[in-house]
Amino acid sequence: MLNKLRWRRRLRTHGYLKRSKTADGRKVLANRRRVGRKRLTVQHKKKKRSL
Repeated sequence: MLNKLRWRRRLRTHGYLKRSKTADGRKVLANRRRVGRKRLTVQHKKKKRSL
């Protein structure tokens, strides 16, 4: 449970929406796009379910 809350806090601090709200954050995203990063910001990885 605590780990889930930490990820939520991490996403709210360093996530895509937070970056795109500020001018400096948009510069960060633009620079990372220009470099060709696979991931622009942190993302919570979902576990793959095996059926």
